[in-house]
Order: sequence, then C-alpha cells, then structure tokens
Amino acid sequence: MHFNLERVLPRLFLALLLGFIALSAWQWRAGAPISASLLDILPQGAADPVQAYAQQRMQEPLDRELIVLLRHPAGASASQAFAEELAQHWRASGIYQQVDHQLNIDIAAVREQLLADRSNLLPLAVREQLATQPELYFQQRLAELFDPLNGFALLSPEQDWLGLTAKIQKNLQLDSRVQVDSSGYLFVEAAGQYWSLLRARTQDSAFSGAVALQVAEQVEQARSLITAGGGELLASSGLLFAAQGQTQASAEMQWLGGLSLLGSLLLIVAVWRSASSLVALLPALFGLWVGVTACIAVFGQIHVLTLVLGASLIGVTIDFPMHYLSKAWTLQPWRSWGVLRATLPGLSLGVLTNAIGYLALAFTPFPALSQVAVFSVAGLVAAYLCTLCCLPWLLNNRQLQPWQQPLVWMQVLLSWRAALLRRVSSGWLLLAVLVFSFAGVLQLNRHDDVRQWVSTSPELLQDAQRIAELTGHQPTSQFFLVKGASVELLLSHLQTLDTRLQALQQAGDVRSYQSPHQYLAGLFGAPSLSTALAQIPERAFAPLLAAGVSLETLQAELSALQNMPVRSAQDSLNGPLGEAWRPLWLGEQQGQYAAIVSLQGITQVAVFSELAEQLPFVQWVDRPAELNQLFQDTQQHALWLKVLASLVILLFLALALGWRGALRTLSVSLLAALSAAACLGWMGQTLTLFSVFGLLLVTAIGVDYAIIVYEGVGGAATSLLGTLLAAVTTWLSFGLLALSSTPAVSSFGIAVSLGLLFSFLFAPWATRSVSSCA
Repeated sequence: MHFNLERVLPRLFLALLLGFIALSAWQWRAGAPISASLLDILPQGAADPVQAYAQQRMQEPLDRELIVLLRHPAGASASQAFAEELAQHWRASGIYQQVDHQLNIDIAAVREQLLADRSNLLPLAVREQLATQPELYFQQRLAELFDPLNGFALLSPEQDWLGLTAKIQKNLQLDSRVQVDSSGYLFVEAAGQYWSLLRARTQDSAFSGAVALQVAEQVEQARSLITAGGGELLASSGLLFAAQGQTQASAEMQWLGGLSLLGSLLLIVAVWRSASSLVALLPALFGLWVGVTACIAVFGQIHVLTLVLGASLIGVTIDFPMHYLSKAWTLQPWRSWGVLRATLPGLSLGVLTNAIGYLALAFTPFPALSQVAVFSVAGLVAAYLCTLCCLPWLLNNRQLQPWQQPLVWMQVLLSWRAALLRRVSSGWLLLAVLVFSFAGVLQLNRHDDVRQWVSTSPELLQDAQRIAELTGHQPTSQFFLVKGASVELLLSHLQTLDTRLQALQQAGDVRSYQSPHQYLAGLFGAPSLSTALAQIPERAFAPLLAAGVSLETLQAELSALQNMPVRSAQDSLNGPLGEAWRPLWLGEQQGQYAAIVSLQGITQVAVFSELAEQLPFVQWVDRPAELNQLFQDTQQHALWLKVLASLVILLFLALALGWRGALRTLSVSLLAALSAAACLGWMGQTLTLFSVFGLLLVTAIGVDYAIIVYEGVGGAATSLLGTLLAAVTTWLSFGLLALSSTPAVSSFGIAVSLGLLFSFLFAPWATRSVSSCA
C-alpha cells in the first residue's frame, strides 16, 4: 500500500498534540510543578542512610528559618515595638509555624525539668567538688544565696537548697551574643547599638511553592519601612537565597529566551522575506513544551535551572526547519513535500545522533545532567516531528523566494577554502589544528564548586555575614556524625570527641561547637550525682545550718536526689531545656545510635577530616567538598558515556553513510569540540562540569551539521548556508547563556559558543569528496 505522507503525517501530529495537551493539563492541575531547590538537582551523595538523615536534619533549619536583626534610630523601645508589630503581621500571614521576638518558654515546665533532670544534666566538675570538697562547695553556696549580683535563678532556695539547678543553668548557656532583657525581648548589643532580634520558622521549606518569594517580599517591605525612618534591617535565611535564585532564573529564562526567539524571528524574516517562513518557529516552541512535559513526567517536577537551559533549546530545535527551508535557494520551484522527501534522510540522521548524544548524559549520576538530557531529547524529537508533520503541510502550495545574497557569501567562502587547500594540503591543516588543540587542552584547569551553580546576591551575603558577627551564630553544613552500638557507647564516643574538640578550640581551629555531650553532662564521668551525695559528711552543711536551714531539710533533699528516678537521655532531650540540642540527637538509626556535633567558626577543614580518620566511630561530613569531588567524578563518567555514545553513533552513521562517511562526519564534530576545549585552555577558562556538558553538546551539534553538508542536498553552498543559519540560531540561544550571572550557566554558554564556531568552520570537511568542496 502506498504511504501518503501528505495525509498521514498531519493527522499523526494532531493526535500527538491532543495527547500532550491532556497530559500537560493533568501535570499542572495543582499548580506549577517547578522546583528551585539546588538539592533536587545535586547527587544524593551519601550512601549511608544515617549520614543522609543527618544531612537532612542539618539542612532543614537552613531551609525554613529566618533571622532578622533590626535597629531603630529612636532606640531600644522603638526597636522592640517595631519587632513586635512585625511579628504580629507575619504570624497573621499564615506562612510561619512560629515567629518569636521574645523568649517564648514555659517557665513552669523548665523548672520542673531542672528538678527532674539534675542527675542527667549536672556537670562533672560540680559532682567532683561535692564528692571531694563538700565544705568548700557549701561555703560557696552560702555566698551565692546572699550575693545580689549572682544572677537570675529559676528556682527558689527552698526548691533547691544545694543550688544544683543554678549550676545546670550556667552550663547550658550557649556560645551566643544574643541576650534576653527583663521583659523577655531578644536583642544584641554591639558598638553601642541596640538590635532587636526576630526569629521565624516557615510552615514549608524554602523550596515549596512560592514560600521563599513571599518571605522575601515581607522582608523587603519591613526593610523599606524601617530604613525610611533612618533605621536598618538585616535578614539571613536559605529562604532569601532561594527566592533570589528563583527570581534570577525566571528573569534570565525570560530575557535570554526572549532574545533568542526575537533574534531567530528577525533572522527568518530577513532571510526568507515572507511571513510564511515564521512557521519555522513552531517546531522550537513545540519542542520546548514537550521537553517540559517529559521532564515533569519522568522526574515529577522540573528545576528552574533546567528551564533556563531549556529555553535556550530554541536554537537547536530550530535547526530542523532551518535545514529544511534552506533548500529554497536551489530547489525551485518550491514543493514542500518534495523537499521533505529530499531532506528526510539527513534530518532523521541528525535527530538520531543528537538524541543518542544527549541520552548518554541521562545516565550520569548527576540529576542536573539527567534532567537536562531528558528535556533535550524530548524537545529535539518533538521539534523533528513537528518539522516533518507541520511545516510541509503549512507551506504547501506556497512559494518561498529567499534573499539570494547569503548564498553568494557561502559560494565565496567555499571558493576561499578551495584556494587555501590548493596552497596547503588538508593533512597539514589538520596537523596544525591538532597541535593547537592538544597544546590548549594541556592548559585547561579543572575545577568544580557547588557555588558555581548559584549566583548569590552580595547584599544577602553581607547581611548573613553581619548577622553571624553580631549574634555569634553561623550555620554550616559541615559537622561530625558520631555512632555507637548503644546509648551508653554513643555517649562515651561523644565524650572522647569532646575532649579532642576542646584542644582544637584552644588552638584556635574552631571558635565553638555544640554537642549532646554538653547537654547530657550528668551522664559522663564519675562520680555520679548519687555517689557524690552519698560521700558528703554532715559537717559540710555547717554554712547552711548557720544560715538557718534545718538539717532535716537538707537530709530530705539529699534523700530525694539519691532516690531520684533514672531518666533516659531521650527524656531529657524532649524537655524544654533540650530544644537547642534536640536536632543533634538522631536516636536509633539502622540498628545503631547516632548524634551530630555541629561546629562554628572553622579555620582549617583538614584538621577535622584528619580527626575523623583517627576516631573510627566518627564521620566527618562535608557536603560541599563531597559535591565538588562528585563533580569531578561525573566529568569522567560523562566523558566515558560520550565515548560510548560516539561509538553507537558511528555504527548508525555507517549503516546510513558507509564507514568512510561515518568516520568523516563524526570526526569533524569531535575535532570541533576538541578545538573549543583548546580555546578554553588558551583563554585561561576553568573547565567545569557544565563546560564539559557544553562540549559534549557541541559534538552532537557538529555531527548534525556534518551530516547536512555530507548529504549535500541542493549543493555544497546551500548545505553550508543551512548550517550557518542553524549555527546562528543556536548561538542566539546557547551562546547568549554566556551572559548569565550564574557561573555554571555562563561557562556552558562560552563552551557552546566556541564549539558552534568550529562546527561551522569544519563542516565543509565532511563533504563526500575534495572536488565537491572546491
């Protein structure tokens, strides 16, 4: 049966279009499935589930907590009033789980826990003094009772004659510059300035819906209000960085994609001088839509970084209509379905080789590359199908009369090339290119850093730094993970690590640290509280007896303390006093017990890595360093996958073009990528993971250009002109990414721009014979 392209292809495309409309409507039924979380496109890294859980526990506050310091020019009272008004407004917004501008604790519950947990929380130094120097201890206790400057005690002497709760209070004070006044307001004083402190915690993480954008808007509104009166507001949170990333990615997607689309539109109109030629944009737009839909179908959502890169796919997807329409220069009169039959083999080989090249990257261990690869493969195939099914149908019975001057330029360019080859043989030119390329590649410096994946606002960094200086608190993703087969063994390991950290703190390698060992001080060391109290002789009570405290009262308290019920570490952590340490205690995980020790003010990371190697029960978790190593590993992984993909492409090309044609077309694209990498080296550019991704993309694009020139439909000049138009539209998209403020995206754009240049310059070497090139 005769296959009627004119009837079958448009109907096939219509069915496909209706299916994608239904799928997209279902995917977006609950809102935009778009993610801005960097964690969604980074490798999970930790194979150890306990370590992964610990990382999640440490990351959660960074994604949900907001710290604000505000200073009113009218002084402390005005600052407090503004903070209180701001807190009320934010609570009413429904975004936050809690908003605190005052110390919000249940005093009765704290007092109850202090009494119940004296055995678990009392430091070793106090217990040792009770056991070995009880007379001195009670002399000091008497002085504390009558010292008006001794500080605020939560319990009265009648509730705690021995003063153990006051010792616990002092031990639990964190290394922080944040203070609490008599009314409970949180504040910081520095350089004679009073700063009110406000802490907020959102219901959802920074990367859930529009939460980050809403928080950023509220912070900016508050900043505008207080600065208008001469005050100042500082804010720090992962929420603000996430909002900035979302806003920037959205803006870049719009203006870069808009410029690409506008540039392509102007190019098409200028070259073909017909409104009908604007249908060339349809495959690109359809490809973008299908790419988004495919990503959401495979990954459940699409990341904003993928959208930025995906918006640039316009330049590649428009290659198909460019090659198709370029035949209008020589295949006259224009017959849309006849031109399709002539160009179909080259277009099909081009989409196949491109898809294989991208698909290889989908198998890297890097979610970012996998997502971009899926987006690109789906978009390219969709653009190819749209070109086949729609363009001939829409352009049927229309005549295209393109501007002839570009064809003349290509003929001149080919004449120059032929003249050059008569003077210098292809072999010598190839040798010169290879020497240039290998020398440049040797200059490359490989470096990857997770910070290249985001463009961070200097203002946000400055605010975060000032808040860290004022409060003495600076969250970090670097920490120790300590494990033990039982709670007792875990506590013993924490004590060992604490001893080593104290030495590093004295040496200045770390400003401070926070460990469950500090909180559960009563569970470490001998004697226990019960043993220490049993050794106190009656004469040691003389100072308190002289002050009028009865012996019966003291003996009753001793008896109660010695017979106090044993409380578990988890019970103590669950109380209000354990709030600051509770996130560090992981409890039972995978048949063992685990805890986190967080650090502040690290000066030498290597010291802590070495310490973890010396202690078998301790793991040093450094997520940024782990990611940087994963970037390097992924580079190697991607390169090997590309080698495998190139072999597969070679086999397909050999089936279609023969071995000579396959080797000729593939080698041209590989040489273009090698030359682009060399230019990066000579320019002093750093080779990043995204640079490698760009170079791998160049190999796929270069094969496409080489195939079109090799096929030579319409003649050498026409094929080269189609390649030029494709290169220009691709540069209008991918090349413009070099202007991105995100370092990773910018490096990708630079690599692709160089690769496009060499892909076009080397494309004529893919012609079938030397005579056809001249």
